[in-house]
Amino acid sequence: MKTGIVGSPSPPLENVQWIDGNGNQRDPLSLEELGTGFKILYFFQDWCAGCHTHGFPTLVTLLENLGNKGVGFAAVQTVFEGSDVNTFDRLRENQSRYGLGIPFGHAAPVEGRGETVPAIMEAFQTGGTPWFVVIAPDGRVVYDGFRLEADALVHALGASVG
Repeated sequence: MKTGIVGSPSPPLENVQWIDGNGNQRDPLSLEELGTGFKILYFFQDWCAGCHTHGFPTLVTLLENLGNKGVGFAAVQTVFEGSDVNTFDRLRENQSRYGLGIPFGHAAPVEGRGETVPAIMEAFQTGGTPWFVVIAPDGRVVYDGFRLEADALVHALGASVG
């Protein structure tokens, strides 16, 4: 599968079950609900060691430094393996563990469609987890990849949003 859609318009957040920033199940989330500024999406799996050693700490740093500057955030568990472990219930656990008051979503392949990965992974052409997507205010994807350096992004966006 080809990865990354940098320069393309962001796809919608479809085929995802969501909880809000307080852990309550909610209706589908739209990108517009994350605000009019930059948006950061974090794709993870509960059992992914790199998601916990790099991804979540990066997300926490980004939220602490950019969350009060109009940057919108959401995290999506993309279940492309380990569906018995990477369950919807794990959303609240990770949300609480890292103190993240942002929407969390759960995306798994839709049964009966012959999907091997969640549709949202296909739409964003993610290559696994941990995976970050940064969307500019004009709706175009400006970053789509595995390793995101929090300090560099805080510096880059800080000048744009501060």
